[in-house]
Amino acid sequence: MRILHTMLRVGDLQRSIQFYTQVLGMQLLRTSENTEYKYTLAFLGYGSNPEHAELELTHNWGVTSYEMGTAYGHIALGVPNAAAACDKIRAAGGNVTREAGPVKGGHTVIAFVTDPDGYKIELIQRPGMN
Repeated sequence: MRILHTMLRVGDLQRSIQFYTQVLGMQLLRTSENTEYKYTLAFLGYGSNPEHAELELTHNWGVTSYEMGTAYGHIALGVPNAAAACDKIRAAGGNVTREAGPVKGGHTVIAFVTDPDGYKIELIQRPGMN
């Protein structure tokens, strides 16, 4: 078994596609529309299945926002340098909500950003990544 994708419901599909492609550097891999059930899907990632897990954004027509709830945590992305990634994300208009620094009680360098719908994305520093 392997993870194929993670799905997030978004209120404005184009705004979210712009964030994930222009701010986080993902590629828009494919979209599909279901007119009968009134939703649109967009799949994004740093590569496509089966080699890479994807992010599925679901836009239910007519719904502009969702409650986050208390169960959702975050999506994690590996980056070669968390501070440099924060600078790049901030310069592209992204919202850095925790600057790069060691995780509490540890040495791993992390940072957090928030997408336009309020979903948290953790950046985990992995030196040597390309």
